[in-house]
Amino acid sequence: MDNYATFIDSIRGSIQREEFIKLSLGNYHGTEPYLKNIYVKPVLIKRQKKLSFVFRYKTKDITKNFDADMALLEIQGLLQVEGFRVATLFSETENLICELSKKGVWGIRTEKATAVVPKSLTHDKQKSRKLGQEHKTYLEELRLMDAEGKVYKNAQDKWKQINHYIEILSAMLQDLPTQDVLNVVDMGAGKGYLTFALYDYLVGQLNRQATVVGVEYREDLVELCNQIARKSQFDGLHFVQGTIEDYHPTNALNVLIALHACDTATDGAIAKGILNGADLIVVAPCCHKQIRREMERNKSKNELDFLLKHGIFMERQAEMVTDGLRALIMEYFGYQTKVFQFVSDTHTPKNVLVVGEKKTINPKRQQEILTKIAATKAYFGIDYHHLERLLAVK
Repeated sequence: MDNYATFIDSIRGSIQREEFIKLSLGNYHGTEPYLKNIYVKPVLIKRQKKLSFVFRYKTKDITKNFDADMALLEIQGLLQVEGFRVATLFSETENLICELSKKGVWGIRTEKATAVVPKSLTHDKQKSRKLGQEHKTYLEELRLMDAEGKVYKNAQDKWKQINHYIEILSAMLQDLPTQDVLNVVDMGAGKGYLTFALYDYLVGQLNRQATVVGVEYREDLVELCNQIARKSQFDGLHFVQGTIEDYHPTNALNVLIALHACDTATDGAIAKGILNGADLIVVAPCCHKQIRREMERNKSKNELDFLLKHGIFMERQAEMVTDGLRALIMEYFGYQTKVFQFVSDTHTPKNVLVVGEKKTINPKRQQEILTKIAATKAYFGIDYHHLERLLAVK
């Protein structure tokens, strides 16, 4: 029996003997974008034993559950077809590592057991939160928690939103440059829920030195948030009164955030981030009026005009075209873009989150992008995109 077959047989045996603790797959060389690792562990779902597979991507986890026979087939496919080159079986007696060499030969070795047998296989566990749920001054001052650390019933949606926001950003924040002080600007900070949470996560969880500035037009909210920051002893967090257009960073930017900046204000925020060399730009756009007005005025004839005569479809299409062009323009300036679903609030339950990570600029790719932008504008009857003008894209 070769090493690979021995390894699969060992997995099967450990499951049958109930010695299987977990399995990890790594060194991925497949085609699935952003997939990094897969972790497998036994779980108990509705009194039935399953094997839970957690597919860990750069910015999210996807979980799939299989019975033992299907799980073994899945593992074999992941190793033989999908591109994982290292697998480690953790059992009660040993760690067994199976690895594919550069010559395409599976090797196998054993190490001393290191995994701890779980106390329970129950699958229904409370979802962990990046911010935890211990009492913190700012959470009490913002009326999210009481003094005992219990989230108020009417604040549950906001609490989920904050944690979802940090969950999405966590991997990207950890990849930021390891300089002494991280400089972050939150444009249109509002009451500061997400601004405070971001500062708390950077300083309290990642142990980074950070300066976070919340820019907000309403002076009463600026005063309130600064008071809460002082009470919370968040020395690196402060809020300033002003607009996106008027604010000019005093230090090199690492992160620029603008959530729910209306219509072209989102473009202003993106431009501010690009022109100041931000390593990470995060925007949640809303009110896509500028492109919609362009599309409605010119009424371009194309294969989609049967849809766009309906107002609701025109609105949705304008949103996608607006944000699609924003992503293209960001890519033109060397940003790798991603689009996520972002949980907002009870009035607008789901939003699009557009994220750009600064990479290198490829001149050939820039020309391809310019061609794509021009073709998209012509197809939908768009004379200009506001972000295009702000950045003088030609």
